[in-house]
Amino acid sequence: MSRSALEKAHFLLQRRKFSHVISLLESGNNPELYRESFDYFLTAGLACLYLGDTGSASAYFQRARHIRMTDPTLLCAQAVLFLRRGDTDRAINYYLDILDYDPDNKVALDAMEFIRTHGTYEEVCKAVDSGEIERFYPPLGINPDTIKRIALSVLAGLVLAFLIFNFGNFSRIARGVRIPISQPRADLSSLFLSVDEMGNAKKQNLSGGVYKYILTDAQIKKSFDSAMSNFQNYRENHSLVEINRILNSNAADSIKEKARMISSYFSEPTFDSLEKYDDNIEYASVAENPDLYIGCTVSWAGRISNAMADGKSYRCDLLVGYENLVRVEGVVPLRFSEERQTELDGERPVRILGKIMVENGKLLLEGKAVYQPVKQSGN
Repeated sequence: MSRSALEKAHFLLQRRKFSHVISLLESGNNPELYRESFDYFLTAGLACLYLGDTGSASAYFQRARHIRMTDPTLLCAQAVLFLRRGDTDRAINYYLDILDYDPDNKVALDAMEFIRTHGTYEEVCKAVDSGEIERFYPPLGINPDTIKRIALSVLAGLVLAFLIFNFGNFSRIARGVRIPISQPRADLSSLFLSVDEMGNAKKQNLSGGVYKYILTDAQIKKSFDSAMSNFQNYRENHSLVEINRILNSNAADSIKEKARMISSYFSEPTFDSLEKYDDNIEYASVAENPDLYIGCTVSWAGRISNAMADGKSYRCDLLVGYENLVRVEGVVPLRFSEERQTELDGERPVRILGKIMVENGKLLLEGKAVYQPVKQSGN
């Protein structure tokens, strides 16, 4: 069954073929056929809006408004026409009407925030000139052509990855190398900051609290975004640094709670994962600001001294960076909560996997695992 001109226009609009939409709807007897169609005038108006023909768009939207006055998409389209002209008062009235019918309308909320923070005539002109104003146009949905391109790209990528992965595996299996497998990351979309949180990221009242870092809204959002992206890239340590920064700052309580939730999804780092994902942290960075790195798991090499076991735990000092007997970067107390069955040899280099702690204001390493090479014969 063939599609009507309006159905074809909808499809062309989603494909961003705006001039084709206008040609199709204005050709032949279509205007007469659809003279009472709200959908016809709205579709034609949106095509004109995205083409930059705001005069024709306004005329189409006025015709649509005579048929239906409370449609959020139409109100959004008319609001942005006022916003483009710098008439922010009229635009706000329309956006408030939208929110009456659709309180969670993202375009209206974003536009109101833009007007609140950048609502001067000069800033609006910049947004129009740069094309940023299109953020507030009624959304058209996902472009089917984009979906097709992405699907083809993903398919090609999967085929290439399959070939590379299997070629690499065959080669590594032949050499007897163990192949680490990454676990899929948790979906943290529910922890994204809301529009209100992004606009009011700081606590409004700082009395009664102690804050190590006083951050701006932008800095808080940047740290939160960095915590999220580092988690998705399997870099738990770098994510935790940003979480610690937020927790010790003037960030709003709701943002701190979401930051804590991110850390609840962490996996336990290992020697292999720290190396694989470039997630290790150097001693110098930690020594400069230990509080920022509390809870991070590091892999530090050196030698041990002053070892002591009491039947319940094993303690010693780790001479960080001294594995080649050249230079000591720092001395860090190291403890294992359970007594080690085999004591560490202070005459040989050692690599420690440990969690950073701060006790009585001083840096401490909670040991998790140890690698120490076997003593060579003749030594």
